[in-house]
Amino acid sequence: MTAKLKDSPRTWVDPDDAPEITNEWIAGAELRDGGKVVRRGRPLGSTKTPTTVRLDNEVLEAFRATGPRWQSRLNAALADWLKTHSPDELAV
Repeated sequence: MTAKLKDSPRTWVDPDDAPEITNEWIAGAELRDGGKVVRRGRPLGSTKTPTTVRLDNEVLEAFRATGPRWQSRLNAALADWLKTHSPDELAV
């Protein structure tokens, strides 16, 4: 489909009912240049760092099969493992 998608419908009718624009709202918003997303909003105070990592296919497939937010579940699994182990224990 090459047709341009329409903007989502407004959830309010009266401009006086529009939500207040706060710094937190702006920080979480998507920045766009025309129709292209330039920066996706992120929660304030996020301590996560974007990175690139190489995973075995079976590990990647298993987490992807769990559906949306699979990367967060992978992060949670690693954080849980670190509670009782040290990375020095691994032989690679």
